Amino acid sequence: MILYHYNKNKNNSMEVIPYQTKSRKVPGTSRTEVYRNALNIFSEVKRKSKRRPYVRSAYFKKEKIFFDYFWDHLRQKPYKDRLERLKYFCASVELVKNSRNKPFIKNNPNKPKETFYRFAGLTEEGLLFFVQIKEDSKTKRKFFMSCFPPS
Repeated sequence: MILYHYNKNKNNSMEVIPYQTKSRKVPGTSRTEVYRNALNIFSEVKRKSKRRPYVRSAYFKKEKIFFDYFWDHLRQKPYKDRLERLKYFCASVELVKNSRNKPFIKNNPNKPKETFYRFAGLTEEGLLFFVQIKEDSKTKRKFFMSCFPPS
């Protein structure tokens, strides 16, 4: 089993155990292939809800995780980084739905009302990736922010 370590401070370190997904990276080498495959996955999620697309998370006791900020956040990234993040989209959705592993939790230093949860996951090929979810402490709503490989 692979462990990914985050050191909080000298006295105590927190272990984040990656969730093993059954999904592979989204296939494709060109922009159109990757976008088409990722949008097909997102359309399945979107089809299951009437209004705002969401998935229910096992870790958060089946609470809804909304996708409001993901696509806007993705458009702010450079082209190459955007493509690499989209390749992990299918595995990320599966991780959010099924993972009960404890994430790394951090408060947003710029906005004290926000908390970030960073989950670790492994694709079927064994590639490590992370998923970041933002929680608004006031409304208790959770948003899927990003998925990305380690840098």
